[in-house]
Amino acid sequence: MKKILIYNSGGGLGDSLQITPFLLSLKNHYKKSDILYLGAHPNHFEGKLKEYNIKIGTLDLNLKYFGFRWWHLLFVKKNFKKKNSFKFDLIIDLQSKFRNSLILKRIPHINFYSKTLNGFFSSKKIKLSAKNHLENLNLFLEEKIETINFDCNRLPKNLINEAKRLLPKSNYIGFSITQGNEYRKKTWSIYKFISLANKSLIKNKVPVFFIEKNQELIIEKIKSQVPRALFPETKSSLSCPALVTALAARLDQAVSIDNGIMHMMSLADIPMIILFGPTSSEKFAPKKDYIKIIDSKKIYNTDNIEAITVDEVFELI
Repeated sequence: MKKILIYNSGGGLGDSLQITPFLLSLKNHYKKSDILYLGAHPNHFEGKLKEYNIKIGTLDLNLKYFGFRWWHLLFVKKNFKKKNSFKFDLIIDLQSKFRNSLILKRIPHINFYSKTLNGFFSSKKIKLSAKNHLENLNLFLEEKIETINFDCNRLPKNLINEAKRLLPKSNYIGFSITQGNEYRKKTWSIYKFISLANKSLIKNKVPVFFIEKNQELIIEKIKSQVPRALFPETKSSLSCPALVTALAARLDQAVSIDNGIMHMMSLADIPMIILFGPTSSEKFAPKKDYIKIIDSKKIYNTDNIEAITVDEVFELI
């Protein structure tokens, strides 16, 4: 495999962080290959996520939202027809939208892997696993690509040292309670988080809240009802997603809703409890053995996350 192209249609930081173990595993297995990233949105590993030190180049087509417009079919045909001798040895499609996969497959290639329509577009038909892309890719390629998880030692030393300064002791439990995209209500009541934080104190766990500095009203509300709560990001001049991961490595455990911080925390390889409501836990939850999922759809047959009680979360702490 000399040239490999990876396509990711998600635009959020969490969408990129979610595929980090996959990228690391692929780069470790194909050390001499030229692996490029193509996204419908910018390559965050060259921008906001650069501190994670995931080196992957970009196939720059000078085009926004690649795969989301039907006329991109003509764009691909026009821009690649003069390059008949150029083919990717492997294109990996990490999303499952019909139009995107159809357009992506027009890029010249030898092997094409995709889960869209149960593998309809793949150049080789295999029985797809519901678990993860790496297992499927091993079947597809008849390879044994080892799973490589993120190691916090990849983070810059200044971020690791800052995390130690902000959280110098132990027995910390983290809470991530806010969502970035508001189009679906994924948040659990702040009062339930406050209750859970106070209950955690009974087990000698110091509550640590991961909330952006501009959320002053939420921070003040929590401070007034959980006086021992810590807000490390408000005490630092540094601000980047990788700092959240460095801070998470200082925790004993964390509780989060489905958001970008969930993925930042999961890279620290700590036990987590993740609460799901309207979104899919199968699709969005990090694939780690030490992560416990509470999904209101599966337990209460509702996408209302508020159906989840404080007591059932506390039982897992």
